[in-house]
Amino acid sequence: MSTKSAEEALEYLERGELNRVIAETNQNEQSSWSHTVFWINIEIKTTNESGVEKSWTSMLNLVDLAGSEAVSKTKANGIRFWEGSNINKSLLALSKVIHRLSTNSKGKIFINYWDSKLTWILQPALGGNSQTSI
Repeated sequence: MSTKSAEEALEYLERGELNRVIAETNQNEQSSWSHTVFWINIEIKTTNESGVEKSWTSMLNLVDLAGSEAVSKTKANGIRFWEGSNINKSLLALSKVIHRLSTNSKGKIFINYWDSKLTWILQPALGGNSQTSI
């Protein structure tokens, strides 16, 4: 979806937050059971005095990861157990990718972004000439 203002972008962010899965556990009254990825593509266009248009693009990813909670502490079962297991798998895959990127100074180590949907979605933000802040 395209926006022309920060206010519109915040509306989309708030709408996405309404779709977030939150449930109570033995550890937290409100525990997040889903990751949230909010992509913002920024495009700046300028036109010089000669009428030549230049543009710059950048992508900003805002990521809120679901918490990793031990089953023994949350006493999760059924669907919550399954969801917790998937959260932990995706967080493990993300940590493996980050570790391999940090030790891959010569670009010779294969980095498997395909282990989880999370790492596959975040691939452009993790490698290449991206800058990541955690």
